[in-house]
Amino acid sequence: MPDPTRRITELLSDLVATDSRSFVSNLPIAERVEQALPGFTVERLDYQDAEGVAKRSLVAHRGGLGGIALSAHMDTVPDTGWQENPFSARIDADGVLHGLGATDLKGALATIIVAATELPETIPVSLLISADEETTKEGARVIAARSALVREVGPAAIVVAEPTRLIPVRGHRSHIEFTSVATGQAAHSSTGRGRNANWEMLPFLVQMHEIFLRLRRDPSLQDAAYDPPFSDFNLILDNHGTAINVTVPKATARIKYRYSAGIDPEPIVAEVREAAARAGLGLTIVREGDPPELAPDHPLIRLATEITGETPTTAPYGTDASELQGVAPCVVLGPGDIAAAHRPGESIRLADLAAAVPVFMRLAERLAAN
Repeated sequence: MPDPTRRITELLSDLVATDSRSFVSNLPIAERVEQALPGFTVERLDYQDAEGVAKRSLVAHRGGLGGIALSAHMDTVPDTGWQENPFSARIDADGVLHGLGATDLKGALATIIVAATELPETIPVSLLISADEETTKEGARVIAARSALVREVGPAAIVVAEPTRLIPVRGHRSHIEFTSVATGQAAHSSTGRGRNANWEMLPFLVQMHEIFLRLRRDPSLQDAAYDPPFSDFNLILDNHGTAINVTVPKATARIKYRYSAGIDPEPIVAEVREAAARAGLGLTIVREGDPPELAPDHPLIRLATEITGETPTTAPYGTDASELQGVAPCVVLGPGDIAAAHRPGESIRLADLAAAVPVFMRLAERLAAN
């Protein structure tokens, strides 16, 4: 095939220049993606997110039934800390494209589109292109639950093209998010007439810290197949802008608990629920899909290993595979390095994206042959 770098560069430049941070509507970038898929049947799956913002996931297909599905998401994290224009799509002399989402995940999105359109029309290939992966994964849930095209085609396998340096990832963690709110009474802190919600929250937080430490110290709560072996239990506290001389009227604690398929999360869930009840706090629990994990000798993992020449691994983060695994077996495999994602100055080497195109094409061809 001809060098795909030019096509990837043109498409990726347009994608990066289009603001698709998770809190804005992604309809403009969805329309640009659809323009890049002539000859494909395209299904638009529209919905509104929890804030009432219009969102769209796309399913596209060409060829016969079955075959491979290539998956990527359109949204990005916020542009926190950026000192240059995050939407510039600037390309430096070393062939590196800079911009928000260049690595996660617009580079891979451009790459799977180019790979799919370069395949012979007789090779079945689907594209599962989601919204809100960086937040709720609602876009992938919509694809799994609502797509008539997915049900009609019945893809045999899904490649979730997150940045893995083209190393097959056979499993990753999913998360459960806990949100607890304590209420107080606002007053000038010098008067002694207020009630600080942080002190109301503190007994609960002490018990959460005990869980955090136990997850890191107790081997029975860990999974040696992952790095790190312990589950993440990340705490975010929010006093909703309260000034230092005001007693806090509202304190919100959010905890993201990540766990792998080999870990039963229910004892931790029960412990968090009981701690909130003892402290007299409300608790909201939101679950992602179950952690996806395939055995090292699963046919899809064996095929990805053969084509890439890389030993399969696991990952501590999450992807849309947690929601799409009910459609077909998933391997996470894509260009770029996750270490470059979610930070100011995000960038990706165009040569790395071009090198991924034949990998995706060979996967599609082998699955079609089988």
